[in-house]
Amino acid sequence: MEQKKGEIIKVSGPLVVAKGMEQAQIYEVVKVSNLGLMGEIIEIRDGVASIQVYEETSGIGPGELVERTGSQLSVELGPGLMSGIYDGIQRPLKDLFQFSGDFINRGINVPALDRKKKWLFKPTVKEGDFVIGGDVIGEVQEMSIIHKIMVPLKTKKAKVVSLKQGEFTIVDTIAELETEDKEKINVTMIQKWPIREKRLCKTKMVPDRLLTTGQRVVDSFFPVTKGGTASVPGPFGSGKTVVLHQIAKWADAQIIIFVGCGERGNEMTDVLKEFPELKDPKTNKPLLERTVLIANTSNMPVAAREASVYTGITIAEYFRDMGYDVALMADSTSRWAEALREISARLEEMPGEEGYPAYLGSRTASFYERAGYVKCLGSQDRQGSLTVIGSVSPPGGDLSEPVTQNTLRTVKVFWSLEDRLAYARHFPAINWLNSYSLYLDNLASFFEEQGSHAFLEDRKEAMKILNEESRLEEIVRLVGFESLSDKDKMIMETARIIREDFLIQNAFDEADTYTSFKKQALMLAMIIGFYRKGLSLLDSGQKIDDILKLPEKAELAKAKFLAEE
Repeated sequence: MEQKKGEIIKVSGPLVVAKGMEQAQIYEVVKVSNLGLMGEIIEIRDGVASIQVYEETSGIGPGELVERTGSQLSVELGPGLMSGIYDGIQRPLKDLFQFSGDFINRGINVPALDRKKKWLFKPTVKEGDFVIGGDVIGEVQEMSIIHKIMVPLKTKKAKVVSLKQGEFTIVDTIAELETEDKEKINVTMIQKWPIREKRLCKTKMVPDRLLTTGQRVVDSFFPVTKGGTASVPGPFGSGKTVVLHQIAKWADAQIIIFVGCGERGNEMTDVLKEFPELKDPKTNKPLLERTVLIANTSNMPVAAREASVYTGITIAEYFRDMGYDVALMADSTSRWAEALREISARLEEMPGEEGYPAYLGSRTASFYERAGYVKCLGSQDRQGSLTVIGSVSPPGGDLSEPVTQNTLRTVKVFWSLEDRLAYARHFPAINWLNSYSLYLDNLASFFEEQGSHAFLEDRKEAMKILNEESRLEEIVRLVGFESLSDKDKMIMETARIIREDFLIQNAFDEADTYTSFKKQALMLAMIIGFYRKGLSLLDSGQKIDDILKLPEKAELAKAKFLAEE
């Protein structure tokens, strides 16, 4: 008879060690002590299991029992996810508040999705049809999103024997399938998927569509694609969270997943207050209707912080498999890495650089590599994308520290934030000299389709001007501005226009908070056009002071405040 219970022999913070676990499996979920605290097995040696516990372990000691569940840590996927606010292991915070008030009691186990609410299910296939894993068999209208009900991914080819239509709960059987082996499968609207296992797809494709964020420095200078990866490193106070909030509000993704991983509670509170008030520019409904929030703040158990990013990305993959464009924001992956470091230290593993575990690089890569532009699994032709954007909080702004370096080896877009720019009221405080995007070649055909044939040339010219300004600033510090030639003065003035009238963006101004890509391309074309005209006039003998008084220059400053038609 299989042994279902073990005995605690050691407790070290969130780490519990139990013996008598010979039949246990790695990543199996267990219930710790009489309180039933949720934990996950992360190491097994000779029947002794190391368990990371997702709740406070004070008061627990040797001799208490650990009960196995036989299943891995999984998320519940189905109607009811939209506008949900969950903790790191997908417990709904609103329901937890009703059970225990402002502070979460230990051992509470609340299902992530409501089992009582009924949803109107409309089938999209008919009885007698053949389906495979990933095929959509019906739809449910969930707020502003059409929630597509899919056949479980690992299902082999099967015939639809019966199919229902009407209002059902997520646990009611809505379809019966029969495989070629005469195996019967009951399909419900709820699925479960292990968070540490990436969801399947047919194939990954080259990401070649711009994820429009409405932020000019991002879309025009350092763009990210739908299905791409980006990192936002920066020191305290440089505006990482604000950048992620702006992208979450304005990105042209259909689904937004925001993971607050170890950040301060007041920052997450701002998100929870702002999102219900924000209007979706596409539907004019609350933005929260197409958003899922994972909140694991700095005062919550450290082990759940490690799980929170996997919880978020598994939910994101689920919506990607429906054929949606999904954007996931993780704030901050440094806090996630610190959770890895703490658990690793309690396991007494050999530390790597700065105390982080030796597998930090592989864990970071495995997280970001779950992004992608994919052909969805199933016989139906669907494509979806998952874009992952993570902030990094290097201590003291040191970009050479391990988390930042391991992230940069994996992601293809780097938005380098500087506190110097933030203190100078330059927002977003993205340094244009250090940042980069490796997706520009992928997006060349996209820019042409948008009618912006000269855009890449204008962008290249603008970057050249900004780099030249950096060189000239050294000369100005030594010998003064007046010692520059008229051509160099034209470069300095154009660079100032690019910085102040294009790169700086006011999140509180209705017209300036979001700029469509079409308007961005026109604004950049105007600035580069003014620069080229200025050089031409200088060659014809005009003075620099007269050129800078041209009416076109005043129009450049007004452009970003003009409302779009």
